[in-house]
Amino acid sequence: MTDATFEKLGQSDRTLYGERKLLLCGFAPPAQSKFKTLLKMIGIAQLPLIWCGAEEENVLLSELMRRPDGSGEGADSPLPRTLIVAGVKEQELHVLMSGCRQAGMQQALWATLTPTSETWPLKRLLSELSAEKEALTRR
Repeated sequence: MTDATFEKLGQSDRTLYGERKLLLCGFAPPAQSKFKTLLKMIGIAQLPLIWCGAEEENVLLSELMRRPDGSGEGADSPLPRTLIVAGVKEQELHVLMSGCRQAGMQQALWATLTPTSETWPLKRLLSELSAEKEALTRR
């Protein structure tokens, strides 16, 4: 990622950067409901969720993360399927990723909020994540 570095995630109780929230893009209303059911099944239903659509593309991640739980729920999202995680423990992130795989969820881009990325508009992070995925696919 531009202006950022990769940090290998462990499986500890270490809490990731930011306020405890999950920012989600690319989920239609039926998929939102299924995702909330998945969170209940894996034991993290209390995680606040912010749903983002195309109208949030130019909003800074820091501003999006300040929105209340449930913001944007019920609206469709043409954005790439993306999960941006903040304030969870490393082990919770692994449980979430594993649960999404086991549930057969549509492939998604994943990111953790960082001091650098929170200063970016959502579209910049989505662009960076898409470019990374493309570069890894070409390898």
